[in-house]
Amino acid sequence: MPPLDPYLSPQAQQAVIAGLFLAVGWWVVALQNRRRDAKLRQHRVRDVQRALFAEIRANVAALQREELEHYGEAIALRIEEKPGYFPTIPTEANDAIFRAIVGDIHVLPRDTIDPIVLYYRQLNVIGAAIADLRVLDIDRIGPERAADLYRDYINFRLEALELGEDAMIAIARDIDGTGRSAAPANVSNPGAAPSGPGSV
Repeated sequence: MPPLDPYLSPQAQQAVIAGLFLAVGWWVVALQNRRRDAKLRQHRVRDVQRALFAEIRANVAALQREELEHYGEAIALRIEEKPGYFPTIPTEANDAIFRAIVGDIHVLPRDTIDPIVLYYRQLNVIGAAIADLRVLDIDRIGPERAADLYRDYINFRLEALELGEDAMIAIARDIDGTGRSAAPANVSNPGAAPSGPGSV
């Protein structure tokens, strides 16, 4: 009786079948891990964007209530007309959430990162302007120059308002990072969050 072909022996067949099961198992586990990681990333993107949306919305609403153009010009005229007068400018802290999650900013969709970073960079510009205005020597530079610097500060805040509205729209466009758009943010009324499945 001729010897059996080792590749057709029961032991070889069992080894092949076991190898196939093992390979399929690895593939299934890898697929499950990828799905789990994608879901975790989606949740993280949604959480980060919701938090940033809330922080930006709060500041945008405050800036809108101030009616910056009229108020700013009235104060600038008062600086020019009232010798020695300069308003007290409070410290602003409108980036606490951003600073807390800045290490995770890379998880956000590319289309939302730019407007968000531009908005928060403008808040840094405002912070630097406030620091400069607080040490202003009005007697040395004169009221006209002081009023111009105050107008610059107001313009920085107006730009922050515009950039904040842009950032809110960008976030609402893809709130969960999956490409599914939520209803557009109502930037004229920041108290109204986007609605729909991906609402903030």
